[in-house]
This record gives sequence, structure tokens and C-alpha cells, in this order.
Amino acid sequence: MGNDRRQRRLVVDEQTTWLWSHRNKRGRDGVWRDALTLYRDGVRVRFVFLAGPAGSGRCTAEGHLWFEGCVADGRGNLLNLREPGVVRALVAEAGRRGLLPGRGGGPVELDGWDLFPAVAAAVDG
Repeated sequence: MGNDRRQRRLVVDEQTTWLWSHRNKRGRDGVWRDALTLYRDGVRVRFVFLAGPAGSGRCTAEGHLWFEGCVADGRGNLLNLREPGVVRALVAEAGRRGLLPGRGGGPVELDGWDLFPAVAAAVDG
């Protein structure tokens, strides 16, 4: 993807379409984060993956273009947040857990690492 800020479409079913985009940046706190943001019917959901401290295994691309969009858990599991299949799996897992807001709900920010193991298993298998 040449433009990280471009919104893409994810059609879940006949009634549900999300617009989504990915961004990798360093926060004011100096910590790198990958954020996958989805929009639907005025609702915003953001899955945030913060780079973990050394030894935590929680890795983000940290500004390196070669791995842009990838997050890894240090156990050999890697997700590319720019792949539609990964986005679909994140939405599905968040939906199963009841984390997605309904219409008119305010913005939601979710810790992507909480969903990582289930999404990695779904994408891998």
C-alpha cells in the first residue's frame, strides 16, 4: 500500500461495510504504535498495538518500512494489519467478544494485543 492513510472497504455481509485504514507512528510518549482504524455509520473503532518493552515480545514495525503494518508477539506469530483477511479476523473476534459499538456509539479504542492470539490462530488456521 503506497498510502497508509487511504481508506479501504471491508464488506462483512450484506448489511455491514467498514472503511478502514492503518497507521504506524510514534506517540508523544515515545512509544511506537500500529493503529488499525475502522469507520461505520459514524462509529469509529481503533485497534491499537503498542510496542512493548524489551523482552516483552510485543513488536511493531517501529518506523521501519520493510515491516510496516506488521505486529508480532515474539512466539513466531505475525499479523500484517494491511491485509484484508487480518482486518476481517480482528472485526470478527471483536464482534464475538461484544466489543464493537452499535450505531450512534462513541469512538472505541481497543488493545489489539488482547485479540492477537485469537486472530493469529484464525488467520493461520
